[in-house]
Amino acid sequence: MNILYCGDAGIVDGLLISILSLIKNSDEKLAVYIMTMELTQGEKTYHAVSDGTVDFLDGIVRKADAESFVKKIDITEIFAENAPHANMDTRFTPFCMLRLFADMIADLPDRLLYLDVDVVVRQNISDFYHQELGEHEIAGVLDHYGKWFFRRNPFKFDYLNSGVLILNMKKIKSTGLFERCRNMCRDKKMFMPDQSSLNKLSDNKKILPRKYNEQRKLRRDTVIQHFTTSFRFFPWLHTLTVKPWQVDRVHDKLKLHEYDDILEKYEALMPELSKCA
Repeated sequence: MNILYCGDAGIVDGLLISILSLIKNSDEKLAVYIMTMELTQGEKTYHAVSDGTVDFLDGIVRKADAESFVKKIDITEIFAENAPHANMDTRFTPFCMLRLFADMIADLPDRLLYLDVDVVVRQNISDFYHQELGEHEIAGVLDHYGKWFFRRNPFKFDYLNSGVLILNMKKIKSTGLFERCRNMCRDKKMFMPDQSSLNKLSDNKKILPRKYNEQRKLRRDTVIQHFTTSFRFFPWLHTLTVKPWQVDRVHDKLKLHEYDDILEKYEALMPELSKCA
């Protein structure tokens, strides 16, 4: 099973939790790829995920399965040569667009499951991962809120959330989807540029059931839970953002104890992992 994460050194907490959830709910070899880079933007400097972090995570997955591995892919130079200039200063960091460079990495396999680092796997995902894609470039779940506002087809929901995506890399390369998305991000400023460009330009999307990217709250059939920002209406209208590594908030705000075994392992391992950064 080939997994792709993207981000800078700040994603370490989410990486650890998400990978622990994969190990718990998979009986397959895990090939985990972390796409990262160094970036200086004005007075802000972002650092790549460190080699020490990758080695530590590699040790964790190999302990569960000797053939599993974690590999770092640094695309600092590639990104600099193909920077999404129009979207470098949005409220989303440029790291959200790293997945759009996957077609430029020769070592990546033909099928990838892309996961945001605030995603926790709850059940076995083998059937989900190995499903037939056919001519579809990407497969994902409708965005919980965006499906109402950003759909291309006025008569049906078709706007996917990009936090959980099965990527058919062979098809993506043949249609040039990611290249066209990069060009769009370079030339046109957008809200959520990676997600917007994918939805705008992909003509071969496979829409999957909500249980494979639950963005609102845990349900009985949830397979993958995505800890996104949600709207709450009581006692007043407000937004609520709770990430898996905010363990106290997961318990207090979400009243959620479903992942306590994973979060206990995370809290035990994190001090040692922090030394590797």
